[in-house]
Amino acid sequence: MTATVPTSDADLLDLLRCDGPMGVVELAEAVEVTPTAIRQRLSRLLARDLIEREAERSGRGRPRHRYRLTGKGLRLTGSNFTDLALALWTQLDTIENEEVRSELVGRVVKALAQGYAKEIRGATVSERMRSLAGLLNRRRVPFSVDGPPMEPVLTAHACPYPDLAEADPSICHLEQMLFSELLGEDVQLTQSHEGGRTRCQFQPT
Repeated sequence: MTATVPTSDADLLDLLRCDGPMGVVELAEAVEVTPTAIRQRLSRLLARDLIEREAERSGRGRPRHRYRLTGKGLRLTGSNFTDLALALWTQLDTIENEEVRSELVGRVVKALAQGYAKEIRGATVSERMRSLAGLLNRRRVPFSVDGPPMEPVLTAHACPYPDLAEADPSICHLEQMLFSELLGEDVQLTQSHEGGRTRCQFQPT
């Protein structure tokens, strides 16, 4: 998260990024502050066009409002990786020779993996996957690992480069290659943001 957003607001943005649209009461319970404090934060974020609210009607009475990130909010919360990813992928996309392009993508993946490999720990793929999720979470990219040890599932709860992934979903396969390299075992992309899904998932083949 950039320094232009106060920490308390940044945490709120990260929460909306991971869990999607939420109401005032849900947000207050999640961050353990009063609804009044949440409304103050939401007002600041609305004024900056980082979030938007939608009315949800349930029977009679006043509609209940839920809040979600705008495109600007998504770009801000993913800014740790977005600039580099956009620049890199744009340049790779200009290479017309598919063989040359594939070779360069492979080199990029190996270079990225070398930079992260020393932080990955674990004797099993499940342990290494949890270590990878921890590494990504420390970089404010929300990941989790679920499932039994023999069939772990690595889930990305929010895309670090939403605009790029929407324009070119093949960027997800670059992640797939990187994770395979870091985990020392091939993984497959079993669910992606295509088709309106909110999460990407990776599993060992």
